[in-house]
Amino acid sequence: MRHGESTWNREHRIQGQLDPPLSEHGRAQAELLARRLASSRPEAIYVSDLQRALETAAPIAAATGVDVRQLPELREIFLGAWEGLKSAEVAERFPEEWAGWTSEPNWDVVPGGERAAAFEQRIGAALDAILERHPQGDAIVVTHGGVVQLALHRIVGRPSRGLFPFRISNASITLIEKREGRLIIAGVNDVGHLADGADRRVGPA
Repeated sequence: MRHGESTWNREHRIQGQLDPPLSEHGRAQAELLARRLASSRPEAIYVSDLQRALETAAPIAAATGVDVRQLPELREIFLGAWEGLKSAEVAERFPEEWAGWTSEPNWDVVPGGERAAAFEQRIGAALDAILERHPQGDAIVVTHGGVVQLALHRIVGRPSRGLFPFRISNASITLIEKREGRLIIAGVNDVGHLADGADRRVGPA
């Protein structure tokens, strides 16, 4: 699951690993997500240690009776000098890098940010460890848009590097199954539990 709407999602600010809380709307989304998952029986709930993910996971834990396990490895990508800025501010302060990003998105152009290969290695190792711990049962992972994008790219066999071809809305569910040793994408961006649809941001958050 991607976390609910944060205060910075609402302001269209780049978050990365900065730590704004959920907005009031995001908290309502988290409650609706928890209601959707109340009848599930996960073996574990793993969550990024950033506030917006923890606040999304809390009602899910309460609804399912399963404790949350914080994994810092599930954090969003670190976006260096761009964190906290709006896209117009990035374009003004970093015109060359922003021009490179808009022509061909690549994490490696972000000044002081986490490199694409390091992000893929970090998230890949965390997800592989979770899959290994749960060869049969279900696990819930509450994380960030960029992490979900990367997980999907790994399954289709393509590096992400900053490309976002999947819509991953706030408080959406993406379902990955392991069948006979192979990973299958069983659902992407399920927001049927949200009363008012979902936000339209698809970038890193």
